[in-house]
Amino acid sequence: MALRPTSTTYTMNRIATIDIGTNTALLLIAERDAGTGSLHTLLNRQEIIRLGKGVDSQNTIQADAIERLIDCLLQYKAVIAQHHAEKTVAVATSAMRDAHNRTDVIASVLRRTGLQIEVLSGEEEAELTFLGAVAGWTHLPEPFMVIDIGGGSTELVIGSHTGIEAEISLDIGSVRITERFFRHLPPQPDELQSAKRFITEVLASELAKFIEGREMVVGVAGTIVTLGQLCKGLRHFSPEIHGTVMQYADIHRLQQLFAQTSTEEIIQMGVEQGRADVILAGTLILHQFMRLFGAKAITVSTQGLRYGVALREWRKVA
Repeated sequence: MALRPTSTTYTMNRIATIDIGTNTALLLIAERDAGTGSLHTLLNRQEIIRLGKGVDSQNTIQADAIERLIDCLLQYKAVIAQHHAEKTVAVATSAMRDAHNRTDVIASVLRRTGLQIEVLSGEEEAELTFLGAVAGWTHLPEPFMVIDIGGGSTELVIGSHTGIEAEISLDIGSVRITERFFRHLPPQPDELQSAKRFITEVLASELAKFIEGREMVVGVAGTIVTLGQLCKGLRHFSPEIHGTVMQYADIHRLQQLFAQTSTEEIIQMGVEQGRADVILAGTLILHQFMRLFGAKAITVSTQGLRYGVALREWRKVA
């Protein structure tokens, strides 16, 4: 299913998009090249807000998480104003989808920040992530697959540059798996095995639909970008992570390492605080995906949903 542009006479060249996830809130400010229509990144920013803390068990976004979200959005608004973006679009994903109090949260955010949050369905999230992940890459072998491991959900999408063949959003994510299975960090062997079994069962149910794309898999979002950072031996995020190819052996090694390492030691490796306690679960999802699907390698994209949202908005005014 390809995204279809809507014709209008208005031209918009600079946009800000905010991706409000279960663990992080990501800001992109981008500009469209007037000649080619291609996307040019002006600024990327990330804040770990853990919006989805407790949502898996309670289906409610907690008051302290709402405050962290609002504080983050107010900071982002100031940055957006400095860059003179012509439009701001904020979208939310798994945690907001699952929360019974999402209407109250959205109303509170609108009242205090002036930002209207659009809650994406799992299918919409998958489609826009696919669009954003491969933006600028024009010679990928087809069909290819995109995997997006978030805090609350994982999206699988298979398709080509001309459109999407199939997509699904699965309720397995780094925060959700950590909260559901790990009572200790590092986890006890039985906790780790229970998480592995659950992840494998969920992924196996979709194997037939997506296995054709296993030869070219693009991975996005915090877990995969952080693994790319570690594979390159970097202490912090860098644009050079974009396009990094990680082998199954790399992911297997890191999954085994995280399973035996404390959160404090993981932070010392270069994993940021706020992600270090859930990086094992995210790595476990990727590991089980690669093992089950027979994917030999993952190509890291530092792009993703926020890029797809920007492209969607530009297509509306094309």
